[in-house]
Amino acid sequence: MPRYAVGLPNVGPFADARILVDLAVAAEEQGWDGVFLWDHVLYHQADWPLMNSVVVASAIAARTSRIRLGVLMTALPRRRVQTVARETVTLDTLSGGRLVFGAGIGSMDIEYAAFGENPDLRGRGRRLDESLTQLTDLWSGQDVPMPSGERVRMLPTPVQQPRIPVWCAGRWPNRPGFRRAARWDGVVATFADAGRTVPVPVEDFADAVQFVASERGSLDGFEVGLEGWTSPDNAPEVIAPYVAAGLTWWIEAMGWWRGGVDDARHRILAGPPG
Repeated sequence: MPRYAVGLPNVGPFADARILVDLAVAAEEQGWDGVFLWDHVLYHQADWPLMNSVVVASAIAARTSRIRLGVLMTALPRRRVQTVARETVTLDTLSGGRLVFGAGIGSMDIEYAAFGENPDLRGRGRRLDESLTQLTDLWSGQDVPMPSGERVRMLPTPVQQPRIPVWCAGRWPNRPGFRRAARWDGVVATFADAGRTVPVPVEDFADAVQFVASERGSLDGFEVGLEGWTSPDNAPEVIAPYVAAGLTWWIEAMGWWRGGVDDARHRILAGPPG
């Protein structure tokens, strides 16, 4: 049986922390299983406002008690891993162990280049792998050697053990993100030829899932997420083929392309499928 989450942008018409928190509270009240936020510091529309996703997630954690929450996908290579370690453990503690950590390289080169960081995709991938290893080491509460030669120990540890679940992003048919995800706890699949308003072909989704399964040897205990767009009337029939192909989390993608905040609220209040 899949679980159902709401995906909320942190940009443009949705760049109001109070609105995002209210939508998340409504999602919990209406029976959704999760709320996942975008992560951007800049956006394609340069004049659009943005909200800090970690601050918003903290406010959601304080106002809810059941839903899974997280940021999908955190562009970890442009962050300091020690700060992320403190933020994530604090969020996991505040939420009572409900955090999902989404990890990606980011979709916009300018979010690196504009601040003097190298936007090279391969370099970002290497930094992501290095940062994930260091992050999970810091979560352990053990002494961790740093590049400086110092050893550090960060306490407290997360509520969730052995670690906060790590889901990685992949853009099919490119394989690196899916190989990375196979080493962790979940994947959120995106597709080069399908946008937010164009349904992902089920065959392509199934190919991506099978690739991860072959890399892991098994999908037992592994989460597979996909963003999409449904109405209350067609949701079961839209989602069912993806479930048959291995979907475990359907993320109902909210945004300006489907009508804005009022329409997002209406869809959330209608509740998840079933």
